[in-house]
Amino acid sequence: MELSVLDKNGKDTGKKVALNDAIYGVEVNDHVLWLDVKQYLANQRQGTHKTKERSEMSGSTRKLIRQKGGGGARRGDINSPVLVGGARVFGPKPRDYSFKLNKKVKQLARKSALSHKVKENQITIIEDLSFDAPKTKDMVALTKNLQVADKKVLFVLPEGNNNVYLSARNLQKVSVVRASDLNTYAILNCAMLVMAESSVAVIDNLLKA
Repeated sequence: MELSVLDKNGKDTGKKVALNDAIYGVEVNDHVLWLDVKQYLANQRQGTHKTKERSEMSGSTRKLIRQKGGGGARRGDINSPVLVGGARVFGPKPRDYSFKLNKKVKQLARKSALSHKVKENQITIIEDLSFDAPKTKDMVALTKNLQVADKKVLFVLPEGNNNVYLSARNLQKVSVVRASDLNTYAILNCAMLVMAESSVAVIDNLLKA
């Protein structure tokens, strides 16, 4: 499959970029997409949640009421979980939410995500992108020229470019990522994937196995 290469003004340059069918033309596997996104989101969790158990609370250990005959639930001291302000039973404890995912599964997930974008016509190829200085208005003008100003856009660059990153930083719907850092969640979380011409070769090298 071939896509036309656009310039900064959104006009066709006459050049074509061939997309590898082994990466952009695979059958979309919903399960591996779910697994990879689940792992990505799990890795974002701090896991520092904690509530105090009965033994960790301060308070008198005096028995409040007699064991039997009161007509209500039995209780011990003021830290009893049955009382308002008492301890928490089986509350959350600090834990690590991350889990292992095989390399080939993650590769298939990224291929599936890219193939899905191709099928939905949500990939645009542009000439290699660079700005002389960080200017938000230049990025706004670029999104308008590409007719993606009202969409959530992810720009994929072959390598880090500080001027481009800073130009997009203040735009809520625009993100910039290096091709080597591209992940399944980022691909699926955007409405339009705008890839620099050279970034296609970087992705091919990453996912060719």
